Amino acid sequence: MRLSQLLHKILVYVLLIGGAIIFLLPFLWMLTTSLKPAKEVFTFPPQFLPTTFEWHNYLDGWLALPFTTFLINTSIITIANVVGNLISCTLPAYAFARLQARGRNFMFVLMLATMMIPAEVTLVPTFLLFSKIGFVNTFWPLILPAWLGYPFSIFLLRQFFMGIPRELDDAARIEGATDLQILTRIILPLSKPALATVAIVAFVGNWNNLLAPLIYLRSNDKLTLALGLKLFDGQYITFFNQLMAVSILTILPIVVTFFFTQKYFIRGVTLTGADR
Repeated sequence: MRLSQLLHKILVYVLLIGGAIIFLLPFLWMLTTSLKPAKEVFTFPPQFLPTTFEWHNYLDGWLALPFTTFLINTSIITIANVVGNLISCTLPAYAFARLQARGRNFMFVLMLATMMIPAEVTLVPTFLLFSKIGFVNTFWPLILPAWLGYPFSIFLLRQFFMGIPRELDDAARIEGATDLQILTRIILPLSKPALATVAIVAFVGNWNNLLAPLIYLRSNDKLTLALGLKLFDGQYITFFNQLMAVSILTILPIVVTFFFTQKYFIRGVTLTGADR
């Protein structure tokens, strides 16, 4: 039995290490490419490590375009979306999970049904709406939808809220607490994993978002980091070493955020996986 358990553990570690290497290889290749001279990017046979480490690629790539402005724009849009998601999704999730109302389950199912509508179906009508009210080439089309709630985030929070004992609500009501006080003083402090999960999903989704900014933004002073990376595609030549360098700098906030919040993210997804 000990031998079989040892072999099983070795097999598991071999598979995990092999899978990790497969997933990390593109990132490592991007990292080494960012440090190569331009002439070594497309050498054949491919060369994994550069002969000389060109650290100035990071500074040259960042200064090639106004990436500081792109960073500020991306930060504004992302922070506004994270805050909007947390506020607009928490209130309906609490209503679906804790309040008793006629037609509550039907409305919840109807909300979930909207998740089956492809985003491409609503893309043109949404653009026409924002165009009519003069929001094209502004940040508003990228921010306002987050303040109207996302079904997936509402579902995630609702599932977590249902796992909190209702006896806490009853005890608070005996003390004279209102629904808003119960939400802010009892439910939310106990729901940090789920809130962190919603915040991380919103942060990653908006930081990497390309399609929506590509549709709504026109001026160079309003572009985001994703659109800035797209501008590296030159008509005759593309400096891929600088492109990879700026790409590394762009994904660093995502890597750092997930590294420090992964335990909350994993716990939030685990505890909201099943209906309660």
